[in-house]
Amino acid sequence: MSHLIAVAGKGGTGKTTTCGMMIDYLCQKNQGPVLAVDADANSNLNEVLGVKVEATLGSIREEIAHAELQVKSPIPPGMSKQDYANWKFNDALVEEDDYDMLVMGRGQGTGCYCFVNDLLRGQIVKLAQNYKYVVVDNEAGLEHISRGTLPHMDTLLLVSDCSRRGIQAVGRVARMVEEMKLNPKTVKLIVNRAPGGVLNDGIKEEIANQGLDLVGVIPQDETIYEYDCDGKATSQVPDDNPVKMAVRKIMEDLGF
Repeated sequence: MSHLIAVAGKGGTGKTTTCGMMIDYLCQKNQGPVLAVDADANSNLNEVLGVKVEATLGSIREEIAHAELQVKSPIPPGMSKQDYANWKFNDALVEEDDYDMLVMGRGQGTGCYCFVNDLLRGQIVKLAQNYKYVVVDNEAGLEHISRGTLPHMDTLLLVSDCSRRGIQAVGRVARMVEEMKLNPKTVKLIVNRAPGGVLNDGIKEEIANQGLDLVGVIPQDETIYEYDCDGKATSQVPDDNPVKMAVRKIMEDLGF
């Protein structure tokens, strides 16, 4: 059984960069095989990791969902929709030296996706069995997990920026997870982009008000910003970078 680490937080908090550094940490510690899953509608985990992605599961899902409406179906004669989906989903898996990557993405069309979502769920379950760790960069609403697309969730890491509204946002996510009885073994808070890597008393108070368990604080760092502006993979900053060192400590404290 793989250990699934889900990373969630509202947009603009740096959760994807944090997620990418966690994947980099696991690979450096030889904790593979690792499957990186980008489940955010605004897919950019591949950019953080420096990986080129040709196809997403969302685009494949849309293609299959609308195949019957097309004059010339993309599905070859004699091949079932399920076999075609499995074939296309396998092609969407990007294989790197230390990890593999799957970008879920999202289709833009209308219509019922129930059949294809079921195939997608089966594909994730099948793939997860081949990896020691599955690291999922989620959108804030945890849509894929709430629909049961992901097989299970062992560790949920809630990433917030250093603001009261950010802490309140992840607090709502934590309550939603509890209400849906998803029952992750571990739920922890990471506060990102803290000036000087220090939290003021107001943020500490809000963390307590939300009943969140803080596992680590990541400092604001100019190098991350510069890498992003230059189109470089932010997960590949030097090992002595303050952000990378903070993520490493968080992972160690979590027992990874």
